Amino acid sequence: MSFRSAGFRPTVLGSALALVLALSASAVMAQDAQPETATPAAASTAATPAGAATAAAPAVAAAAVKPSDATAGQAKAAVCGACHGMDGNSADAQYPKLAGQSEQYIVRQLTSFKAAKRQNPIMMGMAAPLSEQDMHDLGAYFASKTALPGVADQALVEHGQTLFRQGDATRGIPACMACHSIDGRGNPGAMYPQLTSQHAQYIEATLKAWHDGTSWGDDAHSQVMPAIAKQLSADDIAALASYIEGLHSADSQPAATP
Repeated sequence: MSFRSAGFRPTVLGSALALVLALSASAVMAQDAQPETATPAAASTAATPAGAATAAAPAVAAAAVKPSDATAGQAKAAVCGACHGMDGNSADAQYPKLAGQSEQYIVRQLTSFKAAKRQNPIMMGMAAPLSEQDMHDLGAYFASKTALPGVADQALVEHGQTLFRQGDATRGIPACMACHSIDGRGNPGAMYPQLTSQHAQYIEATLKAWHDGTSWGDDAHSQVMPAIAKQLSADDIAALASYIEGLHSADSQPAATP
């Protein structure tokens, strides 16, 4: 089909082409008029490998996390109170005390629950909607509280204390205090949890689960306790759990009312 058959005339086509060329020239002039500083930025963007933008994304996400806020964490912890107590001191011994636990450890566990690396139907559901900021705020709030002291069974103290402070080298059992500190306060930097005053029922159930093959992840850090627990007998576990519940410093005070 020719331009003439479509109703176009050479004079009209020539005018249209002239207009297009004029607009193109204007665009080039406008681009040339841009400040020189804009040119390197555009070139840098064009030359950036596709993978670099993806690599930058985690850095942007990390920057979005503000310093932890215990006050904000208190409001977010309202839903945690049903099981763990509003101040982190659970009334039901099947649920762990969170009061005094380090922020780092709480964030690690919530992250593991959210990623389904640590399996627990209730906690996986609770952690799913939490942002990294939420986790840090919750950790800061519970870290600011104090665990209420418990009481050990005196009949189990000697056995439990020996394992906690000395371990048993003949069976490949290290002293608990090597990682969790002499008073059971843990090691926040290494993300070893606080044990002091924890419910014996919770400690015993957790050690038994590890003994039987449960793991809270597939990384080296998560394999430490299952390997140790496999060396413990039922009597060892009962004695350690009871001793840990009664373990607390002389200056332990009841947690402050939130």
